Amino acid sequence: QVQFVESGGDLVQPGGSLKLSCAASRIISLYSVGWYRQAPGKQRELAASITPGGSTNYADSVKGRFTISRDNANPMVYLQMNSLKPEDTAVYYCNTIPSKVNYWGQGTQVTVSS
Repeated sequence: QVQFVESGGDLVQPGGSLKLSCAASRIISLYSVGWYRQAPGKQRELAASITPGGSTNYADSVKGRFTISRDNANPMVYLQMNSLKPEDTAVYYCNTIPSKVNYWGQGTQVTVSS
């Protein structure tokens, strides 16, 4: 069992940046983990993922703007988001890959609006 606690969400103007943090309740160095997001009225989607070895993958909609990273010693997972767009507005969650129902946290709200 792993509990994830997300933080760092905020209201930001288009073109702005945010860095999200995700704290895990125990060591997750052997897991691939990801940042998921759910926009109002839409299904949850995987935005970015990172393997235990540090290989990353991104949804086409965020590629080149978002960067996922991890600190296995703490353990933490981060999402640096640059050049934010209104369509990035969503609740952001972290979870393992594949996701596990019991691991979902409360998420953190990111709102991109002028």
